[in-house]
Amino acid sequence: MMKKLILWLIWVGFIAYIVFFAPPLHLEETLTLLKNILTFNLSAVNPIIVALFSLVGIWLLIYSGLLFIDGRMQQIPFWPFVLAAVGSGILGLLPYLALREPNQEFSGQKDAFLRLLDSRLFGIIVSLSTIVIVAYGLLGDWSDFVQQFQSDRFINGMSLAFCLFCVLFPTVLGDDMARRRWNSPAIFWTVSLIPLVGILAYLSLRPSLQTNLTQEFAVINR
Repeated sequence: MMKKLILWLIWVGFIAYIVFFAPPLHLEETLTLLKNILTFNLSAVNPIIVALFSLVGIWLLIYSGLLFIDGRMQQIPFWPFVLAAVGSGILGLLPYLALREPNQEFSGQKDAFLRLLDSRLFGIIVSLSTIVIVAYGLLGDWSDFVQQFQSDRFINGMSLAFCLFCVLFPTVLGDDMARRRWNSPAIFWTVSLIPLVGILAYLSLRPSLQTNLTQEFAVINR
């Protein structure tokens, strides 16, 4: 219950920060920035901003690799929240994290989509994509990024959302490890305390999902 309350407070607090305390929103400049990124006119955008925008998408893939599986066993599905997160980032994802119940089992069959998300190939592809994105971002102008972070609401909020994605990942990591019978506190804390890199390594190396065969057979025999 306490974890749910904290997650709701983070959600409300982040909304309040964006609305009342973040730097001003420069709507025309923001729309131009998004147009340049989405049309691959990247020469007009600081590579750090491009990388940050892309890494938010990477985070949604990372969470999807855990939470579509988790959502199968919840009263609420995950997909409406990931669709909301495509447009709003962490704000769309946080309500699912607050509403979901702890779940360390998976029963039934994995369909093709879940098999893809559960595969190590998925983790490796996401990891390689992240390496390329980060390498590109390192070519950027850091002084320009700092100036935009301090003066632009979109850049400021996107940067803080990236940090929240990192901080909140442990709230779903433990259940995913338990579903895979990979109960190792050392691995949990290593993944949790090494931002992004540890998480990508986990996604690439984790054992295949273990289903609860007792529950599965019970469903079949009904």
